[in-house]
Order: sequence, then C-alpha cells, then structure tokens
Amino acid sequence: MLLDLVLPRECGGCGAPATRWCPTCACALAVSSDHPVVITPRLDPGVPVLSLGRYAGPRRAAILAMKEHGRTDLIGPLSVAVGAAVTRLLDWGIVEAPLTVVPAPTKWTSARRRGGDPVTAIARAAAGAHVGVDPALRLRAFTRDSVGLTPDQRVRNVAGRVLLRHAVPGEVLLLDDVVTTGATGSEAVRVLQTAGSRVAAMLAIAHA
Repeated sequence: MLLDLVLPRECGGCGAPATRWCPTCACALAVSSDHPVVITPRLDPGVPVLSLGRYAGPRRAAILAMKEHGRTDLIGPLSVAVGAAVTRLLDWGIVEAPLTVVPAPTKWTSARRRGGDPVTAIARAAAGAHVGVDPALRLRAFTRDSVGLTPDQRVRNVAGRVLLRHAVPGEVLLLDDVVTTGATGSEAVRVLQTAGSRVAAMLAIAHA
C-alpha cells in the first residue's frame, strides 16, 4: 500500500515488519487467569493497586510508542488488555458495577501534543456494559513531567497539583498507564475521596 511506503508498518511491541501488532506481542499482552496482580508501590494510596505486568518488553515498547511516537493504533490492543482486566476485577469482586473508570491525570500540554490523552482513549475503548469513563482529573499548570525525577521529587511534583473537574459518584476505578512510585495515583485517590468518591482500586497497564 502507498500508505505503508510513507508510514512503514512495524509492530509496536517488537518492531517486526509488515504488521502493526504481531501475534507474539499480542500473546505477551494477554491477561492470564491470575492477572492483574496486586503490587505495592512506594506510596500506598490506601486502595488496592493492581497491574497487568512489568514495564518491560512489548508492554513498555507499546506504551512508549503510543505516548511518544503517536502510535494511536496501539490503543486497540492495549484497550483489549484493560477491558479483560476490568472484567476480571468485576468477577473477583474487587470492583462492583455500575463502575466509573477515571483516568489518571496528565499534563494538558502533553495531551495536546499527543492529539488527546491516550489513557482516556484506552479507557473509553475498553469500557463495556455497566462501565463508564469520566476524565474528571487534571493536573495544575506547570506541573513537571515525572520522567527523570527521583521518588521524593515525584511526590513534591504532584502534591496539591491534581485537581478535580467535578465529583464522581458511585464506584470508581482509577486507571494509569505506568505506576512507578505511586505518587500520582496516591494524590489522585486522595482528591477523589475528599470529594466523596468511593475509589475501589487502582489499575495500571504496567508497573516499574
């Protein structure tokens, strides 16, 4: 195809040619029967934190390609994994329907550069019956990117900088792409709970 000459196709997980997402990477991202797993980030948000897997291999490559290289075609396979994980959490009774997925906040400048917030796009693509999506959180202006910050710097960077657009009633699941120290998630949970939301858990596509 002419489009492939301009934008050559390669797997977003391993770089294999002639495909956007290869069967091997799809298998690596598939949610097994014992996932998502409970993790313990450095900062405890006070709710269960679960992850689909380590921030490595095809998972890491896909997240980076989506966020930093505009690979919006990877929202699909990532949303399949998130949707399976949400179903698993409902089956396990960790969250209950009706459920609202709230994406973790991102810088508006980053979202604009990426053509929108990819975590919100994943949440919307993954939402099924009795699961809604509400991007109710935002970051205050001039919040720094967390990449390259030490754990203590990450905490200071988001303290008081997660803002709530409006209250979110009912059961809430906080969704993030990568959990490193848990600083953003902890602040997001605090803000939601202060406004009266019932945050049941936090789900990450990957954890460092």
